[in-house]
Parts: sequence; C-alpha cells; structure tokens
Amino acid sequence: MGRAGPLRVLVTGASRGIGEAIVARLASDRHHLALNSRTAIDLERIAAELPGPTLVLPADCTDPRSGDDLVRAVVDAWGGIDVLVLNAGEGVAASITSTDDAMWQRQLDLNLTAPFRFIRAAVPPMKAAGYGRIIVVASSASKRGEPYISAYTAAKHGVLGLVRSAAAELARTGITVNAVCPGYVDTPMTQRSIDAIVEKTGRSREDAAASLAGQQPTGRLVASAEVAETVAFLISDSGQITGQGINIDGGKVQS
Repeated sequence: MGRAGPLRVLVTGASRGIGEAIVARLASDRHHLALNSRTAIDLERIAAELPGPTLVLPADCTDPRSGDDLVRAVVDAWGGIDVLVLNAGEGVAASITSTDDAMWQRQLDLNLTAPFRFIRAAVPPMKAAGYGRIIVVASSASKRGEPYISAYTAAKHGVLGLVRSAAAELARTGITVNAVCPGYVDTPMTQRSIDAIVEKTGRSREDAAASLAGQQPTGRLVASAEVAETVAFLISDSGQITGQGINIDGGKVQS
C-alpha cells in the first residue's frame, strides 16, 4: 500500500531539467529530499528554496562507489530510504561509424550501469522496511530506435529491461520498480540536440526545434513538469503498478 506522510527520497540528476522539476513537484508534497548531481553549488541553490528537510549529495553517478555511498548517506541521516528516482543521464548524437568505444562505454556507464548500482544499493534497506518506490527516468528511446543515437538507445533499452526484471524479482517485497519514458522534453539536453541540428544542417533554431516537436503527435515538446507529475503519481501508487515503462511523448510510441 502507499504510505501517508513525508517520504525519504533520493533524486539523482537533481540540479536541472527534469530532475529539478521532479524535486519541485515532490517538495510540494513535503517529502524529505536528498539531491544529487555533480555540482554542489547548483544543489545548494535548489535546496535553499525547498520547504522541508534536504540533503545535498554531490557525486558523479558513474563512480562505482556512488550508489552505495549516497544510499548509505540517506539511510544514516533519516533512518531509511523510501523512494529512489534515477534521473541522471545524457544522450550523445553520433553515427554508428563515429561512435567510438569511449563514447559507447560512457553511455552505458551513465544510463545503464549507474542505475543498476543505485538499485542494488537501495533494495536491502527497502526490503527491510517492506516498502519502496524506484523510478527510472528512461526515454522513448527505450522502446524504439532512432538514427544517430545507437549508444544512447542501447543503454535506454537496457535500463528498461533492468526495470522489468527488478520489478518481477521484487514484486512481493513491497517495492515497485517503474520507468517513465519521455519523448523530446524542453530541457537543456534537448536544446543541445537543437544546437547540433543547427550546426550540422544550417537550419534556424526555430526550424530545428519545430522538427523535434513535430515528431510528437501533439506537436510540442513535453514539459519537465509533465514528467515530474508522472513520477509523483508512481510514488503515490498503492503498489499494483510495477514493471512499467510509462510513455510521456504526446502519443509518439503507443503501447
């Protein structure tokens, strides 16, 4: 069942874009929020504006120790961890022939291996409490292939497989594991994609932005707040939604 009252939440990639929107949305429910990104000053700025208890936990999620260290920091500070929101991620555009081994490995490390390590670290305290909500911010690229993002797509397909397997394994423990799968969201990452289109094609920024928005049947970019609202919904669920990849893409991928 869902739990009443404030929950103890760790959010990775919390300093901008979707992560910052998730933090703002969960703060409105008065949850205790542990914020992670690589830059402490950005986290401190956000934490200073939040109404409830916060922890600022700067770390690189690709560090093999960060999953264990950050989960332990939350448990030590607040006596447990109820919710894990894995938002840290990044996409890089390149043709297959331009994707070298280092780029491939970086995409796997950040978008697949890091979430695995955080989930592995969070499961023991959640199982001990008989309750947990794990949410991975995946992508519509978890469900379909797009050109020029082979490494990102492979990693995002992999993380959705991780979510489904973990959900099946943990289904009777009180822990749910789900993914949200946004399409193009109005974030700094999408703005960098627009920059790349402009650089490679010479098109205007307006045309480049419209080309991405036009790939979604609604004809607009997804707002970060719309992704955050879905995350809040999954946190409040009674426990019967698990193993899902929920599309937030204006109807681009139908399932």
